[in-house]
Amino acid sequence: MNIVQPIRDKETLIEIKEYLKESSHRNYILFSIGINTGLRISDILNLKVRDVEGWYITIRTKKRNKPVRIKMPKILKKELREYIEDKPRHEYLIRSRKGKNKPITRSMAYKILNQVAREFALESIGCHSLRKTYGYMFYKQFKDVAALQEMFNHADPKYTLRYIGINQDNLDSMMSKFGL
Repeated sequence: MNIVQPIRDKETLIEIKEYLKESSHRNYILFSIGINTGLRISDILNLKVRDVEGWYITIRTKKRNKPVRIKMPKILKKELREYIEDKPRHEYLIRSRKGKNKPITRSMAYKILNQVAREFALESIGCHSLRKTYGYMFYKQFKDVAALQEMFNHADPKYTLRYIGINQDNLDSMMSKFGL
């Protein structure tokens, strides 16, 4: 199993969003939800229009017994409002072009992200990179590992820091300064 990384550069994130908005509004929304909510790809793909009409996304995950409620940032809410404007409430948000009303598959989401990775020369990118990017950027902005640990349902803050790539950043920084 390959270990995927977060996208660590904010400028690259902006460029990816611009690229996706021009090429596919659906793929842009997929990417935007992932980097702005930290949801797992399986949860994103199961979202329907009715799930994003308010300020909160409420989902029931396989990992937890209770519903998870996520407040959307203003920018994501604005993007979603435009995207769902003429869509029926029962329609999947990230709808496949195949079939009547089915979401894209996880493998299709991977192909979309892999194509983006090639376009922007990114390595170790996969579906989980969206969630890790959210965690990485959240941590860089707020430095609150306890909040992230709660959001991600992790048992240990050390695991959360390793998961979002902060430990790797620290090791890389030390190694670049090291020399005999």
